[in-house]
Amino acid sequence: MKIKWLGHSAFHLETARSKILIDPFFTGNPSFDQSFRKDAAAGLTHILLTHGHGDHVGDTIALAKETGATVVANADLAAWLGYKGVQAIEMGNTGGTIHLDGFSTTFVNALHSSAQLTEDGVSHSLGSANGLVLHFEDEPTLYHMGDTDIFSDMALIHELHQPEIGLVPIGDRFTMGGAVAALACQRFFKFATVMPCHYGTFGIIDQTPELFIAGMEGAATKVEAPAVGGSVAF
Repeated sequence: MKIKWLGHSAFHLETARSKILIDPFFTGNPSFDQSFRKDAAAGLTHILLTHGHGDHVGDTIALAKETGATVVANADLAAWLGYKGVQAIEMGNTGGTIHLDGFSTTFVNALHSSAQLTEDGVSHSLGSANGLVLHFEDEPTLYHMGDTDIFSDMALIHELHQPEIGLVPIGDRFTMGGAVAALACQRFFKFATVMPCHYGTFGIIDQTPELFIAGMEGAATKVEAPAVGGSVAF
Protein backbone atom coordinates (compact mmCIF):
# COMPACT_ATOMS: atom_id res chain seq x y z
CA MET A 1 0.00 0.00 0.00
CA LYS A 2 1.12 3.53 -0.80
CA ILE A 3 -0.51 6.47 0.97
CA LYS A 4 -0.09 10.03 -0.28
CA TRP A 5 -1.25 13.04 1.73
CA LEU A 6 -2.87 15.65 -0.49
CA GLY A 7 -3.42 18.29 2.17
CA HIS A 8 -6.14 18.81 4.78
CA SER A 9 -7.89 15.41 5.17
CA ALA A 10 -7.39 14.25 1.59
CA PHE A 11 -5.44 11.05 1.01
CA HIS A 12 -4.70 8.92 -2.04
CA LEU A 13 -4.36 5.19 -1.38
CA GLU A 14 -2.91 2.87 -3.96
CA THR A 15 -3.03 -0.90 -3.60
CA ALA A 16 -2.56 -3.73 -6.05
CA ARG A 17 -6.27 -3.63 -6.93
CA SER A 18 -7.56 -0.16 -6.09
CA LYS A 19 -6.84 3.54 -6.30
CA ILE A 20 -8.80 5.36 -3.64
CA LEU A 21 -9.30 9.01 -2.72
CA ILE A 22 -10.56 9.93 0.74
CA ASP A 23 -12.11 13.38 1.23
CA PRO A 24 -10.72 14.91 -2.00
CA PHE A 25 -10.75 18.62 -1.15
CA PHE A 26 -8.73 20.08 -4.04
CA THR A 27 -10.46 23.19 -5.40
CA GLY A 28 -10.23 25.99 -2.85
CA ASN A 29 -7.68 24.13 -0.75
CA PRO A 30 -4.72 26.49 -0.35
CA SER A 31 -2.40 23.64 0.65
CA PHE A 32 -3.18 21.52 -2.43
CA ASP A 33 -0.92 21.78 -5.48
CA GLN A 34 -3.24 21.54 -8.49
CA SER A 35 -0.48 19.77 -10.42
CA PHE A 36 -1.26 16.72 -8.22
CA ARG A 37 -4.81 16.44 -9.55
CA LYS A 38 -4.03 14.56 -12.76
CA ASP A 39 -2.17 11.79 -10.94
CA ALA A 40 -4.81 11.65 -8.21
CA ALA A 41 -7.54 11.06 -10.81
CA ALA A 42 -5.61 8.59 -12.98
CA GLY A 43 -7.10 5.11 -12.70
CA LEU A 44 -9.27 6.17 -9.77
CA THR A 45 -11.58 3.37 -8.62
CA HIS A 46 -13.20 4.72 -5.42
CA ILE A 47 -13.88 7.97 -3.59
CA LEU A 48 -14.62 7.64 0.13
CA LEU A 49 -16.20 10.44 2.16
CA THR A 50 -16.19 10.82 5.93
CA HIS A 51 -18.91 13.52 6.03
CA GLY A 52 -20.69 16.25 4.11
CA HIS A 53 -18.70 19.42 4.80
CA GLY A 54 -17.34 21.16 1.73
CA ASP A 55 -13.71 20.75 2.80
CA HIS A 56 -14.21 16.97 2.67
CA VAL A 57 -16.67 16.41 -0.18
CA GLY A 58 -14.47 18.79 -2.15
CA ASP A 59 -14.13 17.76 -5.80
CA THR A 60 -16.06 14.50 -5.44
CA ILE A 61 -18.79 15.31 -7.96
CA ALA A 62 -16.39 16.41 -10.70
CA LEU A 63 -13.99 13.52 -10.07
CA ALA A 64 -16.77 10.93 -10.05
CA LYS A 65 -18.18 12.19 -13.33
CA GLU A 66 -14.70 12.39 -14.87
CA THR A 67 -13.46 8.96 -13.81
CA GLY A 68 -16.54 6.85 -13.14
CA ALA A 69 -15.16 6.04 -9.68
CA THR A 70 -17.57 4.58 -7.14
CA VAL A 71 -18.39 6.99 -4.32
CA VAL A 72 -18.84 5.59 -0.80
CA ALA A 73 -20.71 7.84 1.63
CA ASN A 74 -23.36 7.86 4.33
CA ALA A 75 -26.92 7.45 3.03
CA ASP A 76 -27.97 11.11 3.26
CA LEU A 77 -24.81 12.41 1.64
CA ALA A 78 -24.96 9.69 -1.01
CA ALA A 79 -28.56 10.64 -1.88
CA TRP A 80 -27.53 14.29 -2.25
CA LEU A 81 -24.61 13.30 -4.50
CA GLY A 82 -26.99 11.23 -6.63
CA TYR A 83 -29.22 14.29 -6.98
CA LYS A 84 -26.10 16.15 -8.15
CA GLY A 85 -25.54 13.60 -10.92
CA VAL A 86 -23.10 11.10 -9.42
CA GLN A 87 -23.91 7.70 -10.95
CA ALA A 88 -21.89 5.05 -9.11
CA ILE A 89 -22.72 5.25 -5.40
CA GLU A 90 -22.43 2.87 -2.47
CA MET A 91 -24.33 4.16 0.56
CA GLY A 92 -24.08 3.04 4.16
CA ASN A 93 -24.37 4.37 7.68
CA THR A 94 -22.82 4.17 11.12
CA GLY A 95 -21.98 0.59 12.06
CA GLY A 96 -22.47 -0.75 8.54
CA THR A 97 -19.87 -2.32 6.27
CA ILE A 98 -19.72 -2.16 2.49
CA HIS A 99 -17.76 -4.85 0.66
CA LEU A 100 -15.99 -3.60 -2.44
CA ASP A 101 -13.45 -5.00 -4.87
CA GLY A 102 -10.49 -6.03 -2.72
CA PHE A 103 -11.47 -4.15 0.44
CA SER A 104 -14.33 -3.22 2.74
CA THR A 105 -15.34 0.07 4.34
CA THR A 106 -16.98 0.28 7.76
CA PHE A 107 -18.65 3.48 8.97
CA VAL A 108 -17.79 4.25 12.61
CA ASN A 109 -18.62 7.15 14.89
CA ALA A 110 -17.03 10.58 14.78
CA LEU A 111 -17.89 13.56 16.99
CA HIS A 112 -18.59 16.28 14.45
CA SER A 113 -21.32 17.77 12.24
CA SER A 114 -22.18 17.27 8.56
CA ALA A 115 -24.07 19.82 6.43
CA GLN A 116 -23.75 22.23 3.52
CA LEU A 117 -25.27 25.60 2.70
CA THR A 118 -27.05 25.98 -0.62
CA GLU A 119 -27.00 29.16 -2.66
CA ASP A 120 -30.15 30.40 -0.89
CA GLY A 121 -28.40 30.26 2.48
CA VAL A 122 -30.27 27.21 3.76
CA SER A 123 -28.28 24.62 5.68
CA HIS A 124 -28.97 21.04 4.63
CA SER A 125 -28.08 18.11 6.86
CA LEU A 126 -26.00 15.47 5.09
CA GLY A 127 -26.15 12.67 7.61
CA SER A 128 -23.83 11.91 10.49
CA ALA A 129 -20.12 12.48 10.50
CA ASN A 130 -18.14 9.24 10.40
CA GLY A 131 -14.73 7.73 10.57
CA LEU A 132 -13.95 5.03 8.02
CA VAL A 133 -12.19 1.71 8.67
CA LEU A 134 -10.78 0.02 5.59
CA HIS A 135 -9.99 -3.70 5.67
CA PHE A 136 -7.95 -4.96 2.71
CA GLU A 137 -7.33 -8.51 1.59
CA ASP A 138 -3.55 -8.20 1.53
CA GLU A 139 -2.80 -4.79 3.08
CA PRO A 140 -2.79 -3.24 6.58
CA THR A 141 -6.12 -2.17 8.06
CA LEU A 142 -6.52 1.60 7.95
CA TYR A 143 -8.68 3.95 10.02
CA HIS A 144 -9.40 7.47 8.75
CA MET A 145 -10.89 9.18 11.79
CA GLY A 146 -12.63 11.89 9.77
CA ASP A 147 -13.19 15.08 11.76
CA THR A 148 -13.61 14.23 15.42
CA ASP A 149 -12.77 14.82 19.05
CA ILE A 150 -11.51 12.04 21.28
CA PHE A 151 -14.22 9.69 22.60
CA SER A 152 -14.02 6.63 24.82
CA ASP A 153 -15.69 4.31 22.28
CA MET A 154 -12.52 4.58 20.21
CA ALA A 155 -11.54 1.62 22.39
CA LEU A 156 -14.34 -0.42 20.80
CA ILE A 157 -13.22 0.61 17.32
CA HIS A 158 -9.80 -0.76 18.16
CA GLU A 159 -11.25 -3.93 19.67
CA LEU A 160 -13.45 -4.59 16.64
CA HIS A 161 -11.06 -3.64 13.86
CA GLN A 162 -7.45 -3.63 15.15
CA PRO A 163 -6.38 -0.87 12.73
CA GLU A 164 -2.67 -0.72 12.00
CA ILE A 165 -2.60 2.68 10.28
CA GLY A 166 -4.34 5.77 11.65
CA LEU A 167 -5.10 8.97 9.73
CA VAL A 168 -5.67 11.44 12.55
CA PRO A 169 -7.07 15.01 12.58
CA ILE A 170 -4.96 17.28 14.77
CA GLY A 171 -5.69 20.90 13.79
CA ASP A 172 -7.84 21.98 16.76
CA ARG A 173 -10.84 24.37 16.63
CA PHE A 174 -12.93 22.02 14.40
CA THR A 175 -11.34 18.75 15.57
CA MET A 176 -9.23 17.61 18.48
CA GLY A 177 -5.87 19.33 18.74
CA GLY A 178 -2.49 17.66 18.57
CA ALA A 179 -2.08 16.85 22.25
CA VAL A 180 -5.56 15.31 22.56
CA ALA A 181 -5.12 13.43 19.27
CA ALA A 182 -1.90 11.93 20.61
CA LEU A 183 -3.73 10.90 23.79
CA ALA A 184 -6.42 9.21 21.68
CA CYS A 185 -3.84 7.27 19.69
CA GLN A 186 -1.92 6.13 22.77
CA ARG A 187 -4.85 5.37 25.07
CA PHE A 188 -7.21 3.60 22.70
CA PHE A 189 -5.14 2.16 19.85
CA LYS A 190 -2.06 0.13 19.03
CA PHE A 191 -1.32 1.67 15.67
CA ALA A 192 1.89 0.69 13.94
CA THR A 193 1.86 4.03 12.09
CA VAL A 194 -0.12 7.26 12.32
CA MET A 195 -0.29 10.13 9.85
CA PRO A 196 -1.66 13.49 11.08
CA CYS A 197 -4.01 15.58 8.93
CA HIS A 198 -6.47 18.50 9.04
CA TYR A 199 -3.77 21.05 9.82
CA GLY A 200 -1.91 23.78 7.95
CA THR A 201 -4.78 24.45 5.54
CA PHE A 202 -6.32 27.62 6.97
CA GLY A 203 -4.91 30.21 9.34
CA ILE A 204 -7.40 29.47 12.12
CA ILE A 205 -6.23 25.88 12.66
CA ASP A 206 -2.83 24.68 13.80
CA GLN A 207 -0.18 25.07 11.13
CA THR A 208 2.22 22.28 12.06
CA PRO A 209 2.05 18.77 13.56
CA GLU A 210 4.49 19.66 16.33
CA LEU A 211 2.06 19.26 19.24
CA PHE A 212 0.97 15.86 17.97
CA ILE A 213 4.53 14.68 17.37
CA ALA A 214 5.53 15.83 20.86
CA GLY A 215 2.53 14.02 22.34
CA MET A 216 3.51 10.79 20.58
CA GLU A 217 7.09 10.92 21.85
CA GLY A 218 8.05 7.66 23.50
CA ALA A 219 5.18 5.70 21.94
CA ALA A 220 5.78 2.50 20.00
CA THR A 221 3.72 3.97 17.17
CA LYS A 222 5.64 5.54 14.30
CA VAL A 223 4.56 9.03 13.26
CA GLU A 224 4.75 9.84 9.55
CA ALA A 225 4.14 13.50 8.70
CA PRO A 226 5.11 14.01 5.05
CA ALA A 227 4.79 17.33 3.28
CA VAL A 228 1.70 17.78 1.13
CA GLY A 229 2.18 15.50 -1.87
CA GLY A 230 4.51 13.22 0.06
CA SER A 231 3.83 9.52 0.35
CA VAL A 232 4.53 6.60 2.65
CA ALA A 233 4.73 2.97 1.51
CA PHE A 234 3.62 0.01 3.66
